[in-house]
Amino acid sequence: MKSIFLSFALLFALSTQPLLGEADASPEQVVDTEGNKVRAGVDYYIRPVPTTPCDGRGPCVVGSGFVLIARSPNETCPLNVVVVEGFRGQGVTFTPVNPKKGVIRVSTDLNIKTSLNTICNDSNVWTLDDFDSSTGQYFVTTGGVAGNPGKDTISNWFKIEKYEDDYKLVYCPTVCNFCKVICSNVGVFRDSNGNQRVALTEVPYKVRFQPSA
Repeated sequence: MKSIFLSFALLFALSTQPLLGEADASPEQVVDTEGNKVRAGVDYYIRPVPTTPCDGRGPCVVGSGFVLIARSPNETCPLNVVVVEGFRGQGVTFTPVNPKKGVIRVSTDLNIKTSLNTICNDSNVWTLDDFDSSTGQYFVTTGGVAGNPGKDTISNWFKIEKYEDDYKLVYCPTVCNFCKVICSNVGVFRDSNGNQRVALTEVPYKVRFQPSA
């Protein structure tokens, strides 16, 4: 009787274990506007998805893109990340937390770097700036460090998440197990100069990834 009980107990224990490969299933791969896998180290344009698609009855707006601009005439570096209209933007590369991985997957920590030569000595790696008390915002700027995941680089890690039929960028790094971090969408905030600065926002900002070539 005891052996029968143990057999049933073992069967129950095995039945509650995840199926082979289920626990280790990789997150979904991010795809570009052509339906191909987004790959690490390759240039892409981050393109905001138009809220009003072109219907073919008139001239189509080129759309918007992510670019780097100086903070002000008196403060050039580091550069701010902003969204401009009528321009596809400047190319960026994505580098996952595990640099050996060749493709970019959703919900995975990654660095974003704008591919642009500037006069700044800082890097073009995106990073979350300190809290701006004048606007009540956390802005995305440059000067971050690529790689070296941990508490010292916590502000340099972003993620791509699926959003409806497209994607959104988020800030919610998991490269430090004991760090307290903010988790928020990455969207735009229009400042007093009319610039659409990239910042942490409550509202998701739908984007796509267009190959640069």
